[in-house]
Amino acid sequence: MSLANRHILLGVTGGIAAYKAAELARLFVKAGAEVQVVMTASAMEFIGAMTFQAITGNETRSDLFDTTHEAAMGHIELARWADLVIIAPATANFIALMSQGRAGDLLSTLCLATTAPVAIAPAMNRQMWANPATQSNIRSLEEHGRLVWGPAAGEQACGDIGPGRMLEPTQIFDAASEMFSSGALTGIKALITAGPTHEAIDPVRFIGNRSSGKMGFAIAQALEEQGAEVTLVAGPSSLPTPPGVIRIDVESALEMHAAVMKRTGDCDLFVATAAVADYRPERVADSKIKKTAESLDIRLVRNPDILADVAALENGPYTVGFAAETQDVAQYADEKRRKKGIKMIAANEVGGKRGGFNHDENALLVLWEGGQQELPMTGKLRLARQLVELIIRKIHA
Repeated sequence: MSLANRHILLGVTGGIAAYKAAELARLFVKAGAEVQVVMTASAMEFIGAMTFQAITGNETRSDLFDTTHEAAMGHIELARWADLVIIAPATANFIALMSQGRAGDLLSTLCLATTAPVAIAPAMNRQMWANPATQSNIRSLEEHGRLVWGPAAGEQACGDIGPGRMLEPTQIFDAASEMFSSGALTGIKALITAGPTHEAIDPVRFIGNRSSGKMGFAIAQALEEQGAEVTLVAGPSSLPTPPGVIRIDVESALEMHAAVMKRTGDCDLFVATAAVADYRPERVADSKIKKTAESLDIRLVRNPDILADVAALENGPYTVGFAAETQDVAQYADEKRRKKGIKMIAANEVGGKRGGFNHDENALLVLWEGGQQELPMTGKLRLARQLVELIIRKIHA
């Protein structure tokens, strides 16, 4: 199901159709999505917050000035968390607020702050819907990229008959599902590397790095969601394998190189997310090295460059690299892209309190010949989906 593990933020505003939002939340949860409900004050006059909390398992949010959440900038947290924001029902009043860019409560504020798609499902009396002011507001929202789902026509709570009814929950659910199931990579075979490598010093010790593998695993999932046949070559990691992904576990850079080169002839896309060790000990001790001397010298030799070797293949796959830098990110990443001859590189700044290694969030600067795009700080799965959308555009171009 395309909605599995998606973050759906369901906004509920104050109309009689608010009772239908409970069924919509249930459909999303049943499909495997994580649902966070945000209600306006007027919505609570029609349906209780506990109803949504029982359905979703998450606290229903409503107050912009909730000190518990706003201490951590709760509206920004929610805006970043969402993969899709759906306002159902969307009243004429809330549509007017959105069209004006107002931010008077939690729901309208996060709608302004999010980079996720925002869809509204209008629900109002037919005369309110037909009013020129409402129609102007709808056109304004559409011009700014907001999605408008509905309304439907039929009998309304007031007894009138005509357009203005909120779409049925199943129709909104289907529209949301279609947003995440383009199948743009159907028929594409993708090979991904993820995680660190461990270069043995002796049977106990190794040289490694701080990579968790989270970004690479997220990209593997995002590619599979788009219909690709995905093989993931993973360094040491305890992360679960994304559904539908074939996983090959390796430990060292040499093992990862061998696993990748064995499979490059049968792949269309290669994404090198792994933080592969540049060097390995020249000799690996057969038994544990004892602590007898004041110092220990270990001679290191260079590991093969997996990314460069794949990029150099004749008729090789479309190749995407990663660059983890602590300074001058754009400069070093673009130099790496040109030197290795790869199509695209995704660079991120690591270290300290920034995203990247061992963080659940990350931000990327994506560069290709003649262009670049910044993907702002967000959860790694959402970021992976944004990167995959970029890759899709470049592949099809």
